[in-house]
Amino acid sequence: MLRVDVSRRLGEFTVEAAFASEGRVTGLFGASGAGKTSLINMIAGLLRPDRGIIAIDGETLDDTSARTHVPVHRRRIGYVFQDARLFPHLDVRENLDYGRRMNRLTEDAAQWRRVTELLDIGELLDRRPGKLSGGERQRVALGRALLSQPRLLLMDEPLGSLDEERKEEILPYLVRLRDEAGIPMVYVSHDPSEMRKLATQIAIIKRGRVTGFGGTEVLPAAHAPA
Repeated sequence: MLRVDVSRRLGEFTVEAAFASEGRVTGLFGASGAGKTSLINMIAGLLRPDRGIIAIDGETLDDTSARTHVPVHRRRIGYVFQDARLFPHLDVRENLDYGRRMNRLTEDAAQWRRVTELLDIGELLDRRPGKLSGGERQRVALGRALLSQPRLLLMDEPLGSLDEERKEEILPYLVRLRDEAGIPMVYVSHDPSEMRKLATQIAIIKRGRVTGFGGTEVLPAAHAPA
């Protein structure tokens, strides 16, 4: 379970959000500027809440009343950004292995095979990021995050920089991750169609606050603006 009950002031804007989710994919849905990225950055440990608690499966990562703050590198959380953020001087194989090496994990040939097959990136291993399409780069970024063996995977608008064709290319891989990888995910998007295809529980974020939580029924109607 992911439990979030936090408040953080950011200039004139305040994120004050609370929810608890047991979903395989928890969607954070809202318009640009609603506070979704700030919230996911608090879960990652990149931002510290002014007040509140963040816990995963009963382990407290932040608790301001107890002055608890687990640093980013000890949270075992994978993070996939809107831009893939691959290292241009490394080939795909080396990019994939970066998370494992940084976390000092033992090589696991079976896990490597599962991830490369799941994301269909085995034929890309010798290429540099500059030779990949946008969808291929995002699949490699997902693979790198998975190979760091996270207990939670955060995805902040991972399809936001892709055109519609590339989005349709990568969405099936995200569905496969949800159904086969066995790692809970938090997925940030302002696109209701992505949420309907992927999320199992959804928090609606407006002006820094959770205004709705549940299944796809909490999303705006298909014909309504987000």
